[in-house]
This record gives sequence, structure tokens and C-alpha cells, in this order.
Amino acid sequence: MTQLTLRGFDPELEKRLRELAARDNSSLNKAALKLMRRGAGLEAVPSVGPGIGDQLRAFAGQLSNAEAKAIDRAIHESREHDIRLQP
Repeated sequence: MTQLTLRGFDPELEKRLRELAARDNSSLNKAALKLMRRGAGLEAVPSVGPGIGDQLRAFAGQLSNAEAKAIDRAIHESREHDIRLQP
């Protein structure tokens, strides 16, 4: 295996690296490799919260059942009206 030496760890990065090593009960070396593999896209990053759909739903808002039914009714009525107008 290739050996590299890394320098210049800022305090926050060192703290996160140590936290990951402690959480995984692994060495700092293994924790650093895990972070580098994730950063390089070679290992999946675990989800830390709800999926994007839930995030968008909270951002955009959500229709109540009554609102959804009213929209469906309006669409249906509009289609019926368009059908009646066709020759």
C-alpha cells in the first residue's frame, strides 16, 4: 500500500476526524481514508436527515386534501368544458 503524509489539518478538521474515529472505534488513519473516499465519490455518504423530497415539500408547502380535491375538480371541469367546445 502507498503511504502518504498529510499536513496542515486545521482544528475543525482534526476534531471531526477524531470524532469519526471515536464513533467508528477505528484509527485516525482509517477515519481519514474513509473521509477521503467519501470526498472522492468512492464511498457513499450517509444521509443525515430526510430525503430531498421531504426537504422540498417543507420548502414548497403541501396541499391539504381539500385543496388537492378542489384542484382535481377544477381540472376535470376544465377538460369537460374543452371537450364540449370541440366540433
